Amino acid sequence: MHILPHDNANRPIVDVDNDRVPLNYFNIVKLKAGEHFDYRVDGYETCVVPATGTVTVEVGDQTFADIGQRRTDVWDGDPEGVYVPSGQGARITARTDTETFVAGAKYADTLTPFAVRADDLDLVQYGSDDTKTHRKIKHILGAEHHDRVGRLLVSELFTVGAGGWSGFPSHKHDTDRLDSDAEVIETRHDETYNFRFKPDYGSGLQMLQRTDNEPGDAYHVMNGSTVLIDKGYHPCCVLPGYEMYYFTILGGRSQRSLKQYFQPTHAEQLHTIPGIMDMVAKFK
Repeated sequence: MHILPHDNANRPIVDVDNDRVPLNYFNIVKLKAGEHFDYRVDGYETCVVPATGTVTVEVGDQTFADIGQRRTDVWDGDPEGVYVPSGQGARITARTDTETFVAGAKYADTLTPFAVRADDLDLVQYGSDDTKTHRKIKHILGAEHHDRVGRLLVSELFTVGAGGWSGFPSHKHDTDRLDSDAEVIETRHDETYNFRFKPDYGSGLQMLQRTDNEPGDAYHVMNGSTVLIDKGYHPCCVLPGYEMYYFTILGGRSQRSLKQYFQPTHAEQLHTIPGIMDMVAKFK
């Protein structure tokens, strides 16, 4: 499902128990310096990530100051964030003008809040210019924070260079299932993307193929587009001459670690893309 760019007026773009991705929550909060925004999402753990600007986040009796150092856009430095446990309220106070993402996943237990600074990010880069798959991933809540989070994975994905593909070889993660040896071969993780382009008048294509070797859907994504991935294989690409970014939220139903099932038709391409298995290992 493609949600067109719009002014959400600080109201959730993906609210709790969404029909398509009930395991996800997503809001974009825009504040002027000095303004604040209070929220609480019962039954969902969340992560506050400034796209631009600097904020202070208060969770209970804890204060996390000066989160976020980017000014111009999401390419202007590394992300930072604050983990907000399920069942706890948070106040976001803008130190500068800010656009801030609030990412969430369904999870009932209340854990401990913490900050993720730029030095805490889990980074991976894979692919190549030759295979048109060169990209960089900045995991805000990735493998490094596995024991401190319930079901939520939060990342920023960038194409490297202008043009190219992301999310290829095509994979899906819409079913919890085991093989005949009782090994996990796929997990149910709902996923939500928010896209940005550089320059911002660029655009791209999000594919969603629900069945191998059968035609699927395609969405023309633009700066600010939100896409909900509930089922199927879902590669995306950006027009030549432009860079693409997408903020990524994953929420697992039965576990936090993501197990992707690669599309059988294209599975042999796993052996042609440098570093892709390192990428797979980081979604834990």
